[in-house]
Amino acid sequence: MAHPLDSLFNPSSIAVVGASNSLGKIGAAPMSFLLNFGYQGEIVPIHPSDTVVQGRQAWPSLLAAVQGGGRSIDLAIVAVPAERVAETVADAGRAGVGNLVIFSSGFSETGEDGARAQRELVAQAARLGIRMLGPNCLGFMNVGQNIYATFSPVIKTGRAVRGPIALVSQSGAFGAYAYSLARGRGVGLSHWITTGNEAGLGVSDCIEWLIQDEHTRVIMVYIEGVREGERFKRALAGARAAGKLVVAVKVGRSELGAQAAASHTASLAGDDAAYEALFRQYGVWRAHGIDEFFQVAHALVVSGSPRRSGLGVMTVSGGVGVLLADEAQARGLAMPPLPEAAQQRVLQWVPFAGPRNPVDITGMAAAQPELIEKAMRLMLDEGGYGTLLLFIAAAGLAPAGWETLHQLAVHLRRDYPDVVLAYCCLITRERQQALQDIGCLSYDEPTYAVRTLAALEYFRAAAAQPVRTLTMPAAVAKPDLPMTEARALAWLDAQGLPAMHHQVATSAAEAEQAAQALGFPVVLKVSSPDILHKSELGGVALGLSGAVEVRQAFDRIMQSCRGAAPLSRIEGVLVAPMVGGGVECILGVRHDPALGALVMLGIGGVDVELLRDVSVRVAPVDTAQAQTMVDELKLAPLLRGHRGRPLADEAALVASLVRLSELGAACDSWMDAIEINPLKVLAKGQGVVALDAVVTARS
Repeated sequence: MAHPLDSLFNPSSIAVVGASNSLGKIGAAPMSFLLNFGYQGEIVPIHPSDTVVQGRQAWPSLLAAVQGGGRSIDLAIVAVPAERVAETVADAGRAGVGNLVIFSSGFSETGEDGARAQRELVAQAARLGIRMLGPNCLGFMNVGQNIYATFSPVIKTGRAVRGPIALVSQSGAFGAYAYSLARGRGVGLSHWITTGNEAGLGVSDCIEWLIQDEHTRVIMVYIEGVREGERFKRALAGARAAGKLVVAVKVGRSELGAQAAASHTASLAGDDAAYEALFRQYGVWRAHGIDEFFQVAHALVVSGSPRRSGLGVMTVSGGVGVLLADEAQARGLAMPPLPEAAQQRVLQWVPFAGPRNPVDITGMAAAQPELIEKAMRLMLDEGGYGTLLLFIAAAGLAPAGWETLHQLAVHLRRDYPDVVLAYCCLITRERQQALQDIGCLSYDEPTYAVRTLAALEYFRAAAAQPVRTLTMPAAVAKPDLPMTEARALAWLDAQGLPAMHHQVATSAAEAEQAAQALGFPVVLKVSSPDILHKSELGGVALGLSGAVEVRQAFDRIMQSCRGAAPLSRIEGVLVAPMVGGGVECILGVRHDPALGALVMLGIGGVDVELLRDVSVRVAPVDTAQAQTMVDELKLAPLLRGHRGRPLADEAALVASLVRLSELGAACDSWMDAIEINPLKVLAKGQGVVALDAVVTARS
C-alpha cells in the first residue's frame, strides 16, 4: 500500500522553483545535481523570464508547466526569497502539486514576524492540501533513486554510497556534516533528510515513512527537541514493531529552572532525563558523540546485534585485556568467565596465559599463530559468548599476519554465523573493508570497540522485551489548588496511594491534643500552601515525645515561618506520628511540554538532589517497567537487606510507582508536578506510606 509521502521522497517528476543558470545561486544546485547524478524522472525548471535553464525548457509558473506541458508534478523544490513563498504555495495549489521542499529562510528562526509568516504559511498549505518539508531546510536525498532535492554544497565533494542507513536531522548544518562523515567512512545511505523549521513535516513523519521503506534497516536521528511528543512516541513504537533500529543524538540539556524551584521532581526529571527515559522505553540507542553515532549505526548494518548475551575477549596483551574489561563493566556489558575445564585447556597450551575472560594468550600468538583460532573456537564452543572481540595489536599490518586474520574471520563467520565477531587491531582501511564485507567488525581503538558492542547488546536486550501497549487512564479532574501538605496527602490517599495519619492544629493546645490522639513520638510540620520546602524555613520538628515539647515546637515553627515567609498563608501545623525504620524514597510525576507525564523514582529524603540517584520513564508504566526502574537505582540494595537491614516491601513500592504513573497520566492536562517525598517503604509485607506530598498545577 502506497504511503502518502512516497510522492515526496520518491517523486516521478520534480519542479525547481527559482531554478537558475547562475551556478552560484541556491536554485541552480538541485537542478545541477538532478541532471548530473542520474535522476530518471522529469525535471521541470520554473523561472519568471528565462525559457531555458541548464538545458531544460523552463516555465514561468507551476501552473503554466502543468497546463503547457500536459504533465503532473509530484514535487516542487522552492528556492525563492521568503516574501515569494506564499505566492509559490498558491501557484502549487492551482497546479495540483502536492509536495513542497522549501529552502527559503526568513521564517520562525528570525523572530516573531517570521513566526507569524510561518503560521500563515502552515494555514495556507493546510487549506490547499499541500505537504511541506521546511522552510529553512537543506532538503533531502534519496540515494538509491539519485534524487538530490538539496542545495547543500557537500554533494560537490562526492556522493555517499548506497546502503541501508537513513539519516534524519533537524539541523541542516549537522546533516551536511554527517553526510560528509558517512561518505568518508564508506557508510552506505538510503535516505538523507533535513527538516528545518518543521512547519509541515517533522522528524516523526520522516521516521514513519522510513519504517515502510524496504531499503532502510537503521534510522539515524539528530534532534534538538520534539514538539509533538505523542507523534514521536508513535513513530518510535512503529520503528520497533517493524524491526527498524534507531540510533539518536539528542542535544540540549536543561533543568526547567522555573519548575525546579517548586519541586525536586522537576529538577531531577528535567528535559534531558525525559528523553533518556523515552529512548530506553522504545529501544533507541542514544549516542553521545558523532563517532559513536556512526559507529553504532554502521555496526548494526555490518553484523547486527548478537543472538545471545555475554562478551568474550581474547587478547595478546594482559594490559589491554584489563582495559577492555574495565570499559565493559563501565558500559554494563557482561563478561562471564570461561568454564573451569576450558580454562585448564588454555593453560595446557600456554601455562602462563590468563585463562578466565579476557583470555590472554600472550606473545605466544606470534610464535604459534594457530593458538589464536584454537582459543577463539574454544571460547565460542565452551563459553557460549554472543560476542567475541579479538585484540591482536599490529599483527594485521604484515602480509602474513593479515592473511591469517582474514582467513580466521572467514572461517569463524562461516561456522558461527550468529556470533558478533570483532577485531581490534591496526590495519589499513582496505583491510577493514574486507573484514566488514564478511560481517566482521574492525576497530583500531579498544574502548570504541567495547562501546559499540555495548550498543549492539542493548539492541539485543531491547528486542527481547515484549512490545507493551499501555492504555492511557481516564482523566482525573483538577482538585482545588493550591493544596497544603495535609490536603495533598488526603487526596493521594483517596487516589490509592497510602498516606500517613495526621491532623492539622491551629494552636499549641490543638497540637498537644492531636499528638495525644495519634501517639508519641510525633512530628510537626508547618501547614501552608505556599511553603514547599519546610525544613529550610525551620518549619519541621521531629521526634517529639511529650506535651511540653509539642507546645514549644508549635510556637517555634510558627514564629520561624512567619518571620522567614511573612507573605505566606499559614494554617497551622500538621501533626503526625513518627514512622520509624524502612527506606525513604521519592516518587514524582511532572508534565513535560513535549512528552507528557514523566514518572520518577529515587532514594529519597532531604539529600535527593545531592545524590541524584533516580530513574525516569514516560508515564504510565506497567509493573515490569516499574520494577526495572527500581533495579536501576544505585541504592536499590538498601531495599534488599544490605548489611543486615530488613527486607523492604519492594512489591508495594512497585505498585505505588505504577499507580502514581497512572495518576500522573490521568492528570496531565492540568498537572505541573505531583511529588511524594518521602515515601517510606516499610518492612516486607507492611506496605508503604507517604509522609509528605506536593501537588501543583500549571499556571
